[in-house]
Amino acid sequence: MNKPSDLKGMVLDPVTNDQRYIGHSEPRHGARRLLEGQGTYIDDIQLPRMAHVVFWRSPVAHMKIGKIHAEHASKMPGVLAVVDGVQMAKICKPWVATLGHLVGMKSAPQHALAIDRACWQGEPVVAVVAETRAQAEDALQHVDVEWEELPAVVSMETALDSDTPVIHPELGDNLCFTRSLDVGNVDEVFATADVVAEATFGFGRHTGVTLEPRCQIADYNPGDRRLTVYHSQQAPHMMQDLYCRQFGLSESDVHVICKDVGGSFGIKVHAYPDDFATVGLAMMLERPVKFVADRLESFTSDIHAREHRIKGRIAANKAGDILAFEIDDLTAIGPYSMFPRTSAIEGNQVVNLVGGPYKHQNYRAQLNVVFQNKTPTCQYRGVGHPIACAVTEGLVDLAAQKLQMDPLEFRKRNVIPDDAYPCSGISGIKLEVLSHEQCLRTIEKMMDYSALRKEQAELRKKGIYRGIGFATLIELTNPSPAFYGVGGARIASQDGATVRMDPSGVISVLIGVGEQGQGTEGIYTQIAADAVGVSIDQVRVVTGDTDVTPYGGGTWASRGAGVGGEAVLLASQALQENIIKLAGAILNRPVTELIARRGYILDKATGEQLMPFSEVGRVGYFRTDTLPAGFSADLMVTRHYTQKEYPFIFTNGVQASYVEVDPETGFVKLLKHWAVEDCGRVINPMLVNEQVRGAIVQGIGGVLFEECLYDESGLLRNGSMADYLVPMANEMPDIEVAHVETPTQSSKLGAKGAGEAGTAGAPGAVQNAINDALAPFNATVFDQPITCEKILRALKKI
Repeated sequence: MNKPSDLKGMVLDPVTNDQRYIGHSEPRHGARRLLEGQGTYIDDIQLPRMAHVVFWRSPVAHMKIGKIHAEHASKMPGVLAVVDGVQMAKICKPWVATLGHLVGMKSAPQHALAIDRACWQGEPVVAVVAETRAQAEDALQHVDVEWEELPAVVSMETALDSDTPVIHPELGDNLCFTRSLDVGNVDEVFATADVVAEATFGFGRHTGVTLEPRCQIADYNPGDRRLTVYHSQQAPHMMQDLYCRQFGLSESDVHVICKDVGGSFGIKVHAYPDDFATVGLAMMLERPVKFVADRLESFTSDIHAREHRIKGRIAANKAGDILAFEIDDLTAIGPYSMFPRTSAIEGNQVVNLVGGPYKHQNYRAQLNVVFQNKTPTCQYRGVGHPIACAVTEGLVDLAAQKLQMDPLEFRKRNVIPDDAYPCSGISGIKLEVLSHEQCLRTIEKMMDYSALRKEQAELRKKGIYRGIGFATLIELTNPSPAFYGVGGARIASQDGATVRMDPSGVISVLIGVGEQGQGTEGIYTQIAADAVGVSIDQVRVVTGDTDVTPYGGGTWASRGAGVGGEAVLLASQALQENIIKLAGAILNRPVTELIARRGYILDKATGEQLMPFSEVGRVGYFRTDTLPAGFSADLMVTRHYTQKEYPFIFTNGVQASYVEVDPETGFVKLLKHWAVEDCGRVINPMLVNEQVRGAIVQGIGGVLFEECLYDESGLLRNGSMADYLVPMANEMPDIEVAHVETPTQSSKLGAKGAGEAGTAGAPGAVQNAINDALAPFNATVFDQPITCEKILRALKKI
């Protein structure tokens, strides 16, 4: 394991042998106030004259909007306004969510409140604003909308058929985006391969179910024409920019504040129609307006993800070499592409990542992204990775089975060797440094694989059917400007950090990457403490405030450590250099003789404490008259970082699942789960381990429990916590986590990302474990979530 002292430019002092924080399991000091109930979430904020908005949402999947009768509702107690789409369009521009580098992608203009037609159940049509939430909800019952139900496109399988209605006639058809990739000699390889295995994989829609729902308070001050938005969001600067564009404002007119955010998982990195409507209402009424989605409307208004049907096949030779992959991916995204990141990204990621860990030279993929009358889908935790991994690893297991090879040995033979990097994957993605071989060796030892196989065989003799499943994965993190910038989306790939030493010697870190519960504030504290040279309890972190933090991309794509952390490191190192220069001027000593440790300036040779930081701060702020002429005491510095060397910095790992399947009931019991993760430099092992465990639980939710179920007319059947299944603690197995560290050379810190890889690998590992348990019955299930019913159907028992 690489020690924290290996960081470029950061050397452990040989005299003081000072304990460093990076690489150690340091508790999050900022978590204390949350444990004491002192967090500030959107619903905790009360502003003078604050009003509340609720929305009349489409009750059907597709409808023509007729006359809206709001007279009675507008006269209800406390009601301030009843606003429809035509009125809202006078203040908020429509938008079209496409990216230029996704050639041929199309979507229709979308409004904050629907005009003429509503295209999914849950689309906002009318806004009711009142003094209290209860008054708004009472008045909502008296809004009468005349509407005519229109034919709905529900099945993605028939969305492109000639007799299927076109949702947006001006687009010509229901195809949002298509992409083809053909590398090598796929047809020839499949025609001559010793073994060909194929399967059709299904992935059900699911959504985020965050503890804190989507919510915001928009406050427009007409005196200075300034908009302040308190938001539960992942990308405050992105939202600032969108408000500027949609409402004709400048950046200086818009202030976005994201205090504590109660979970996000990707659903809070998008701009929603009701989001813009809330801002528009605040500007119309010139007073604060609060929107908090209730749990029922969240199910139809939050983005969904993962609705795919993929036909895949794999070719291999008798020696056990993977020769080729081929997939045909059909995915549906709802009636519009989501703004501003677009809904075609998930399918595009699937194409890029299928077969990613393996060294085959032949690959063909076809992707069709279609419109339908369901809740829009977009980026959600993992963004295509769980799909690509489950397809890849499911096919790998089928090929190993046909070859009668052990699935772990088959993977060890075919992964890209650890000494082959840097290289390009078969889809063209550039890979810097990965560790598949080491991860596979590590997990084999962790789980005592040979003993587990022996136990499995003995239990099968007794009629107990257990299975072992593997998933080797890659996960993109630290995206470069090539991800969104080239497509025209104004989403920053860089992040900046400002680090300041106060007169008392306390260090303040200001950064745009927000805290969503994953611990970024904790790691920024560790990085700053090490890089400046102070005790960790002398660091304060401020995040998510566009007025005070440097411009940045925010929290997405597991970039908090790799991009945000690097910015904090660079700024902190620069501040330490300035502190030492100032101390040298005060002490009249060369800076080469001084070092900073634990809030003191030390003699580098002897380790003697010469001056506390508080004294450096006192002179630097209040007695600059004592400093040499022309000397500048800069005790606040800002640095920015953009990862430019690769389109992405990939992390990698492997997961294994051990399950028991009851062939009489189809019930799956999760027995144990293992994960070996390579996220580059591990800043805080405790935080990383819990991030991986949490992500694995979310992945297990997708493979076993979660699905947004629709009826034939496009109505959501299970849009409540009583009917939508999420994984519970008592159902989860023990999860054992280990790490391999291959730091990226694209940054000084060497951190990649860890927040999503657990979600990426878990579905594939559990899927393969279930099918391994079903192997004696010659049955397989590749349709997620894998339910008892689907298992019993595979066993031909129902």
